Amino acid sequence: MRGLISGFFLCLSLRHWFLFALCKEQTLHLKSVIMNWNVLTTEAQLTELLEKSKVNPQVIYKHSTRCGTSSMIKNRLERGPVPPEIDFHFIDLITYRALSNKIAEDLGVRHESPQVLLIRNGECVYHESHYAVYMEDIAARSMRA
Repeated sequence: MRGLISGFFLCLSLRHWFLFALCKEQTLHLKSVIMNWNVLTTEAQLTELLEKSKVNPQVIYKHSTRCGTSSMIKNRLERGPVPPEIDFHFIDLITYRALSNKIAEDLGVRHESPQVLLIRNGECVYHESHYAVYMEDIAARSMRA
């Protein structure tokens, strides 16, 4: 068991070292900007978001108001530096489940919660869920997308 735990922390350390090296190499600039969520409630907003993704990266965060993990990940995203070139969108998937299902269907990404989707040129170029959601990953992937 001790070896498993040590390996887990080594993996986390290597992951963050890799992200630091990647960010440093690509001169990733994250500013201390307050998270400004755009709330998604309609298909028209989704269509507009997909059009905007042709100019700037867009992120959709699927959030369950009944899930502690969702709250923790949302808080993690809000505490970190926000890449100013990315627009962040929030969907309450309990209230807007039909819209959440449409997002999954249109973008070809299996629904999970919590989940982030990075959209570029109308397509999902990166997605992650649960404890694997980190602002640093979103920022780094937005530069490669």
